[in-house]
Amino acid sequence: MFSRLLPQSRRPFSSLSEEEILALAIASEEEDARIYLAYADGLRDRYPGSAKVFEDMAEVEQTHKNMLIGMFQSRFGERIPLIRREHVRGFYQRKPDWLRKNLSLEAVRMQAEMMEEQAARFYREATTRVSDASTRQLLGDLALAEEGHGDIARMLEGKHVPEDTLKQENEDARRQFILTYVQPGLAGLMDGSVSTLAPIFAAAFATGNTWSTFLIGLSASVGAGISMGFTEAAHDDGKISGRGSPVKRGLASGIMTALGGLGHALPYLIPHFWTATAIAAIVVFFELWAIAFIQNRYMETPFMRAVFQVVFGGALVLAAGILIGNG
Repeated sequence: MFSRLLPQSRRPFSSLSEEEILALAIASEEEDARIYLAYADGLRDRYPGSAKVFEDMAEVEQTHKNMLIGMFQSRFGERIPLIRREHVRGFYQRKPDWLRKNLSLEAVRMQAEMMEEQAARFYREATTRVSDASTRQLLGDLALAEEGHGDIARMLEGKHVPEDTLKQENEDARRQFILTYVQPGLAGLMDGSVSTLAPIFAAAFATGNTWSTFLIGLSASVGAGISMGFTEAAHDDGKISGRGSPVKRGLASGIMTALGGLGHALPYLIPHFWTATAIAAIVVFFELWAIAFIQNRYMETPFMRAVFQVVFGGALVLAAGILIGNG
C-alpha cells in the first residue's frame, strides 16, 4: 500500500527490458571511459606511463560502447533511452570525477580492478535477461572482455610502463604515501603517546582517582590531537615540499596524536586503581614498540636505534610522571 503512495526512485534490474539493458550498458561504458580518462589526468604529472595506460583503457571502453550502440541501432533504432546506474536498484555506482582527484597510484589501480569486476558481473547477469541470440553473444563477449581487462592492463603497462619505470612509479607512490600519511601520523603518535605519559601518570599517582585521571588524559589527548592536526595542516601547504594535501596530513597527525594519548587514558575507566594502572602501563609498552616498528619499517631507522630512542625516552617520561605524582 505504502509503496504505491511513495514514488520509486529506482527500478529493479529484473524489470528492465532488453532495450533498457542495452541502454544501461552503453551509459555504463561511457561513464567508465570518462573515469579512466579522469584517472589519466590525475596521474599524468606524477606517473605519465600509467596515465597512458588508463588513456588506452578508456579507448577500449569506447570501443565497447560503440559495439553496444551498433547492436542497439540494429534492433531498436536511433533513440537510446536515458537510463544510468543510479536509476537501477542495487546496481553498483561510481563516484563523480571530482571525487577522484589526488588518489594514490595504488588506489587508482585498485579502483580500476573493482570497476572491471563489477562490469563483468553486470554483463554476466545481463546475458541471462535477454533472449536475442546476437545480443546474448555480444554481452557474453563483453563479460569475457571485462574479465580479461587485468590482462589488457598488464599488456598496456608492458607497452607504456617499462619495468624500470614501473619500479620508479611504485617507489614514488610509496614515498608519497610516507610523506602524506606515515610521517605526520608517526609524529602524532609519538607526540600523543610520549607527551601525555607524564601528565596522565602524574595525575594517577597524585590523586589515586581513576575517573579524574581519565578526564585529564582525555582532555590532554584531544587537545593535543587538535593542536597537532592544525599545526601540521597550517605550516606546509605541500605545494613546494611535495608532501601532499595539508588536510590529509593534518587529519593523519591529529587522529594519531589523539589515539596515542587515549591508549593509556582509557584503562582508567576501570575503577580499580592498580588494575587500571597496570593495563595502562602494558598499553604504553605496546605503543612505544609500535612506534619503533613504524620507524624501522617506513623511515628505515635501524631497529635498535629506534627502540633506544622511543622506548628508552618514553620510559624516562613515564618515570618522571610517576615521580612527580608521588612527590
